[in-house]
Amino acid sequence: MKAITLKSRIIILLTIFTILTIGVFVTIQLFHELEAVNRYIETAAANYASEIENKFESITNSALLPAEKLNLLTKGLNSLKESQLIKTAYIFDKQGVIIISTQFGLLEGKGDYNDFHVLNQLAQDSFIKGETVIDKASKTLSIYIPLKNQQEVQYIARIFFSLGDIWTAMSGVYRPALIVGILLIFINIMLGIFLARLIIGPIQIFNEAAKTIAAGRLELTVDIATNDELQELAGTFNYMTKELVKMKERAENANPLTKLPGNMVIMEEIEKRIKGNQKFTVIYCDLDNFKAFNDKYGIHQGDKAIKLTAEIFKEALKEKGDTNSFLGHEGGDDFILLASPEQAETIANYIIVEFDRKVRTLYTKEDLEKGAIVAHARDGSICSFPIMTISLAGVTNVHRQINSYGEVTNIAAELKKKAKKELRSCFVLDKRSA
Repeated sequence: MKAITLKSRIIILLTIFTILTIGVFVTIQLFHELEAVNRYIETAAANYASEIENKFESITNSALLPAEKLNLLTKGLNSLKESQLIKTAYIFDKQGVIIISTQFGLLEGKGDYNDFHVLNQLAQDSFIKGETVIDKASKTLSIYIPLKNQQEVQYIARIFFSLGDIWTAMSGVYRPALIVGILLIFINIMLGIFLARLIIGPIQIFNEAAKTIAAGRLELTVDIATNDELQELAGTFNYMTKELVKMKERAENANPLTKLPGNMVIMEEIEKRIKGNQKFTVIYCDLDNFKAFNDKYGIHQGDKAIKLTAEIFKEALKEKGDTNSFLGHEGGDDFILLASPEQAETIANYIIVEFDRKVRTLYTKEDLEKGAIVAHARDGSICSFPIMTISLAGVTNVHRQINSYGEVTNIAAELKKKAKKELRSCFVLDKRSA
């Protein structure tokens, strides 16, 4: 299943927004039109009621016989019904009996609650001519018209008019709704294009840049000037690419055996601290009798000794160092550790204790019992070499100023010679002021 794109999501959301907006607009307009139609019907009904009252009272006040009057009133109601000026109508007497009706089934029947309420008002002289009743269920408006004979109410006519319905109101709504709908669709299309350029455009740039970086061009940067979070993201993205370049350079310079940073990164770290006027201690490591061990046990076992030393250094930094500490591997058995002056000696002591304990696991039981191994010396002669020890040389700028990486290495070389004269693992820290 193909994923929905961000552009499609924006269009879908805008479409939903348009539909909801049109729906709300149509609903509001519909109710407004219904009210307007109903107000018109109420006004028209009042006018018709006045005309009907005058017409019917002329009949009731005439000298005709009662039967003839009723016949004329019936014809009058039916003509109103046929002219579609009214929905229906009936006339009832003072007892509430319907004597004339345009609707079958009501004749000689009783009126409803509203009719008897009007009769009660009439008996109490509180009846108001033209009283209306609105029935929302049947969507009708009815008006009561008193029919007098010699100033005395003889009958009451109830005339029903149709209130406006939804279709009547829609006839006044669909045109403005159509105009608003077209306008909103146009606005949303323009908004979609604007959002596509403003948001999706930069996202596509990021996407293409990420693909390019994944292909190996780590130096790539993006240029987005929107003065908002997208521009801030672009800055973060460019910072990331610069750091990736640095990481690549470090990875290429890293020692293949231990994966620790190599000579170039070690020099950069030391130079950075010198330029930043930071107090530091550089601990140089050298394994004593490593060549003899490597010659007897082989390169594979020698690599194990190197890896073991690297793990001990890592543990020392984890347990005794801090986030500013650094560990590098120049190659062979030469490791370099950068730490704060306050932590240097504690770290060195931890390394010595752990190395002396763990290095014994690399030897055979026989050699451990003898406390030495037999191997060729550098001049080719066969000699006895003790179990490996570790010599640590500490160079610090606490007591004197150090101006370059070369100066650090020169002091370290001098201190390592002194440390290797010891017949055990040791840490020699330079405390000279000059």
